[in-house]
Amino acid sequence: MQRWRGARAWMTGALFAALPFGVRPLKNTHSAAPPRTRVVMLGSGTPNADPDHSGPAVAIVVGDAVYLVDAGPGIVRRAALAAKTDSIPALGPANLNRVFITHLHSDHTAGLPDLMFTPWVLERKAPLDAYGPPGTKRMIDLLEQAYSEDIEMRLHGGEPSNKTGYAATAHDVNAGVIYRDSNVTVTAFAVEHGRWEHAYGYTFKTADRTIVVSGDTRPTDAVVKACNGCDVLVHEVFSAERLKTRTADWQAYHSAYHTSTYALGDLATRAKPKLLVMYHLLAWGDDDAELARQVRTRYRGNVVVARDLAVY
Repeated sequence: MQRWRGARAWMTGALFAALPFGVRPLKNTHSAAPPRTRVVMLGSGTPNADPDHSGPAVAIVVGDAVYLVDAGPGIVRRAALAAKTDSIPALGPANLNRVFITHLHSDHTAGLPDLMFTPWVLERKAPLDAYGPPGTKRMIDLLEQAYSEDIEMRLHGGEPSNKTGYAATAHDVNAGVIYRDSNVTVTAFAVEHGRWEHAYGYTFKTADRTIVVSGDTRPTDAVVKACNGCDVLVHEVFSAERLKTRTADWQAYHSAYHTSTYALGDLATRAKPKLLVMYHLLAWGDDDAELARQVRTRYRGNVVVARDLAVY
C-alpha cells in the first residue's frame, strides 16, 4: 500500500510537470470543484492566416450562459468544436447571442455575419445582442442590409425558419458598466490602440471569478487597474525579440498599437493576475516556450500562451 501511494504521488507530480507553466487541470476529483466561470479560447490569433490560431474570440461561460468577446473569422464553428472537444454544451449555436466587441478592426469583427446568421439558420431564436464602441451599431445595421436577400429568402422562400433569430440589437457604449444580469457584470474600459479613438477592454465579474480581456492595446495603466489581482487576465502580446527583425515602419506600428512580451511582463507584475493568458499572438517564428521565457524575465506569476480551444 505504501508503495502504491508513493507511485501515485509520483504520477501526479509527473502530470503537473508536463503541463505548461501556469496551467492546471480544470477538473480535480480529489479537491475543489472546477470554477463555474470558465474562459474558453475560441481564437488566439491575429490577421495572419494561421490555421493553428483562429481569429480573436474569447468565450466567458457561466453555467449555461455564454458571453463572447470579439468575433474573429469562423467563430461559430470554433464554438461548435469547443462544445464537442471540451464538453461545454453551452457553446452550442442557440446560446451564441451576446458579444462584446473591443474595437472595429476587421480581424475582430469579420466573424460578425457568421455570428448573426449561422446560429439563426441552426434555429437560434433570440436576436444577437452586440455591445461595442461607437460605430458598432452602424456596422451591424450595414451587415443586416448586406444580407437582406439571404434573410428574405430564408424567411419567405419556403425554408423552415423562425422570424426572430436573424436580427441583431446593437449598442454603442462608453466606458463603464455596460451590461448586467444574474450571472455577470460587464465593465468596459478604454485602452490605447494606436490611432483608434475608441478601443475597449472588458472586465467580467461573476460570483466566483473576475476575468479581464485586454483586447488590442499598447501597455496601459487601465489594464492594471481593471485587473488588480483578477483571476484571469487575457492579454495580447508580440515577441519583443522578433520585433527587432521587422522593418522600421512595422516596428513603429507595433510599438504604438500592441504590447511586447517584456512590457507585458512589467504590466502583469503590477496587475497581479492569478493567471496571465497571452493571446492575439504575434510570434513571427517564436514558439510558445520562447514567448513565455521573454515574459518571465519580468514576471514571476503564472503565465500561459493561449492555445485555441483551451479552457482556463
